[in-house]
Amino acid sequence: MDKERLTSHLKGEEEYAIGSMVVDLARQAWDHNRPQTTRFLDPYERRVAQSVLAGIPEVGYLTFGGYKQAERARMVIYPQFFMTEHIESPIAVLQAVGSLKGASHRDFLGSILGTGIKRDVVGDIIVTDDGCQAVVSAEIVDYLLTHWNQVGPHSIQLEVIDEEQLAVEPERIKEIRSTVASLRVDAVAAAGYGTSRTKMAREIKAERLKVNWKVISDPAHPVEEGDILSLRGRGRLVVQEVHGKTRKGRINILLHRYY
Repeated sequence: MDKERLTSHLKGEEEYAIGSMVVDLARQAWDHNRPQTTRFLDPYERRVAQSVLAGIPEVGYLTFGGYKQAERARMVIYPQFFMTEHIESPIAVLQAVGSLKGASHRDFLGSILGTGIKRDVVGDIIVTDDGCQAVVSAEIVDYLLTHWNQVGPHSIQLEVIDEEQLAVEPERIKEIRSTVASLRVDAVAAAGYGTSRTKMAREIKAERLKVNWKVISDPAHPVEEGDILSLRGRGRLVVQEVHGKTRKGRINILLHRYY
């Protein structure tokens, strides 16, 4: 990988620094057959990185920000032919709650950085009524759970939550009416995500599906009206309604899929 050629279109020290980092990570990914992860990048920095990666056919990349509209996100650069389903998310979401009415984005960011970490490992921060949800690098979660214990003079309670619990508006909702032989999770999830029951069973056994934010591994796990299913990279699925059976004994269901 010729770094000089790949970065020749970039302008200024900042763009070159990003381009150089990306080429180095791409080379490591290819040489060691192992995905490599960037720091959090803003939209401008990601465009610079993408312009460099477009010239490196040996690798591909995935973007992780916690939700599709995220401003700050990390990029995972992986060698071509690497099975992307084996790539773990490099981010985590921490929810902080307490007597924090009126606290601002600046207050939350300042308190996080006050623990001694750098801005590079913090993504978007979503302010909620009683606190915030912070997207951070997965590798600093344990540190923050120990050291981030207050915002200003106020104590906080901190927990790790699922990315699908981020308090952001989904881009759209798709209504799915279907019938299933039973309310087993593999059958319901297959109908909602538009795949075969066999493939969904493999996803479940690989512990990639959550029901009500908890990982399950049994394809026969029962679901009921109101349950929330989430599959990494495929969005959230809500069992909106369960109706009666058809003449052939199948169960009518109404699902809402959030993108």
